[in-house]
Amino acid sequence: MEKRQKRIAVDMDGVLADVFEQFLDWDEREHGSRQLRENLMGQKELEVFRNARTYLYTEKFFRSLKVMQDSQEVLKRIHDHYDLYIVSAATEFPQSLPEKQEWLLEHFPFISWEKIVFCGSKQIIDADIMIDDHFKNLDHFNGELTLLYSQPHNALADPGRHRRVETWREIESILFP
Repeated sequence: MEKRQKRIAVDMDGVLADVFEQFLDWDEREHGSRQLRENLMGQKELEVFRNARTYLYTEKFFRSLKVMQDSQEVLKRIHDHYDLYIVSAATEFPQSLPEKQEWLLEHFPFISWEKIVFCGSKQIIDADIMIDDHFKNLDHFNGELTLLYSQPHNALADPGRHRRVETWREIESILFP
């Protein structure tokens, strides 16, 4: 009997796509000054960016996100050695679905549409490893390893049972020791 590849569920926003940088850019464009990242540590985006909720419902917000440094190269390596799924709690923002799919196809063309999961709650996700930036997704996960991708909103929180990671290179070193 053949051994199954380990399944990895990777979040999109805040892990592959730099949503925080997008908030900084759009807020600066609208209000004329840029907030300093270091002053926003431990705070939720919806609290610190005056029009964050409006941005999330604006056309092209999700389509124009920057790619996290090294994520393309490392995710390709993960794809080649693991059963990889991209899992995004996208249904809260229904207009984001085509934008997110187009973004993924552009920046991660090696991931087939069959390996992209758009959902509401991630509690249903069955995998061995989950990489996410939100405790609400990791806390209910029953797999063997949870990696908390550092973002300003979670920067001051104790990662608890989750292993905090700062970069995609760090993720690579964990998955390919």
